[in-house]
Amino acid sequence: MWNFMESTQPSVFVNTTKEGIERVKRGMYAFLLESTMNEYITQRDCDLMQVGGLLDSKGYGIGTPTDSPYRDLVSNAILKLQEDGVLQILYNKWWKQKYGGGKCDNVDDKKDSANELGLANVGGVFVVLLAGLGLSVIVAILEFVWKARQNADQDKQSVCAEMAEEFKFAIRCGGTSKRLNKKKRSRTPLNDTGVHLVPLTGLPRGTAVPFKDNMI
Repeated sequence: MWNFMESTQPSVFVNTTKEGIERVKRGMYAFLLESTMNEYITQRDCDLMQVGGLLDSKGYGIGTPTDSPYRDLVSNAILKLQEDGVLQILYNKWWKQKYGGGKCDNVDDKKDSANELGLANVGGVFVVLLAGLGLSVIVAILEFVWKARQNADQDKQSVCAEMAEEFKFAIRCGGTSKRLNKKKRSRTPLNDTGVHLVPLTGLPRGTAVPFKDNMI
């Protein structure tokens, strides 16, 4: 920032605060000013406003000689004034009431209007979000139809029927196993143990007898 300010022509530096304020009013210029004086001036000149927050935060103090016996007394007195709200009362009196202070209170909050973002500023974010959501839904539907068409060819049934079965399986609460298509279920081999149950007259039900080719 300093390098930019130092190299800019014409020079951005001014000799007095009054000169800086006049240059701000001419436009295309921002003046870095101490915050306390900035608040005092913007309370009386409604054409000026503070943009952004503070670059730094420092307080005022009362200097005393080293090891001065009055240092603690002054510090305690200032703390008491601050705790009792006297300093805030004095600030409001001399910054916002006396000598034309507070004349800009009826004007819209300039600071907030400079920093706030409206729907027009962030509308593009919602447009991109909605477009991405719509695209994802379309891709999901196309993938569902393509998968249903593949399964329909294997199950030898219509695409609509296959889509209905896939949809019922997807919304079913119970069960986590993947649904097998009809073709795979029909091709599931059965283990042949070589022993078959054949109902014969005179034998108890469930009697196992060896199966032979010439048995009728």
